[in-house]
Amino acid sequence: METAGDELDEALARARSGDEAGFLLLWEELQPRLLRYLQVLGCDDVDDVAGETWLQAVRDLHKFKKGGADEFRAWLFTIGRHRAIDAARSRNRFRDKVLIGEAVPPQPTSGNPVEDEVLHGLSTRQAVTLVAGLSRDQAEVVALRIIAGLDTDAVARILRKSPGAVRTALHRGLRTLSEDPRIHEIEKVDQ
Repeated sequence: METAGDELDEALARARSGDEAGFLLLWEELQPRLLRYLQVLGCDDVDDVAGETWLQAVRDLHKFKKGGADEFRAWLFTIGRHRAIDAARSRNRFRDKVLIGEAVPPQPTSGNPVEDEVLHGLSTRQAVTLVAGLSRDQAEVVALRIIAGLDTDAVARILRKSPGAVRTALHRGLRTLSEDPRIHEIEKVDQ
């Protein structure tokens, strides 16, 4: 019986050889997780940052030589994190250049794609909102471990922290979430 990991490993091998269907399978599996991770990071335009992430992944796929689907996922989320940091820096530079008294018009939010809405619904949006309310360190660790599904060592490499620091941040973040009164309100509604 083929597992989801085996299926993604096969899709990655096909994508590396230029097969669009293989790449599409990777995108379908990882795009919703990437969008949720970028939301936790507080990206203003999640779709743009995700698009830039995938463009770089396609462009640099020939450089990704070692590992299977798990390593690819860690590599993709590392790219996404860097693109999010770049977008925040760019946004801050733009705001610094705006003259005092000029207002930057708010950017319309497009929301999640319809597919994401159907598949993940309100509870996922609530969870992302709750995770985004954690400290930046804890939110990133929780998002990478829980939303992205990466192991502790991969999260440590992405964030350039020790595995112990990742485990501590995860524990503290999950404890903070478990004590959040909004969690208990959601549980009451679900019962």
